[in-house]
Amino acid sequence: MFELIKRLRRNHAIEHATAAVLMTKQRAGASIAGWASTDGFHILSNASTETVARSAEEGLARLKEGEHDLAVSPFCGTNLATAAFLAGFASMLTVRNKRVTGSFSTAVLTSLTAIVIAQPVGKLVQKHITTSADVSDVRIIAVTSSGKGKFTRHKIKTLQS
Repeated sequence: MFELIKRLRRNHAIEHATAAVLMTKQRAGASIAGWASTDGFHILSNASTETVARSAEEGLARLKEGEHDLAVSPFCGTNLATAAFLAGFASMLTVRNKRVTGSFSTAVLTSLTAIVIAQPVGKLVQKHITTSADVSDVRIIAVTSSGKGKFTRHKIKTLQS
């Protein structure tokens, strides 16, 4: 189980690095989405398979060269999940506190505070829990695609020793 989580975290980091590189190669406003799996990751984009493959190779190389900040993305779903968790937790604590008057407005205020705090916390969660920039033994072994246009799904398959 630990090995599967390790693979997923590494692929998640490479997915972020690939998306970061790909964003510099596409026109402004182009959509990119991605998700990791234990055997690689997927990129949803209208970029060509060749462009995605080059971006994946460059992203992986840059992670290996020490650009570990590429493993953390401001667009990651981890940030949204962290914000939802913190806001829900803050609201629950506020509503359960019998001494707080005007609990609805206080719950809204504490939720908004939690959402603001969630941005730096989400980056930390990515860095230490959901991604791993330790990709020294990872190779990209295949890039395939299916679909057309904006919804082309590119599958980047990795091999980890």
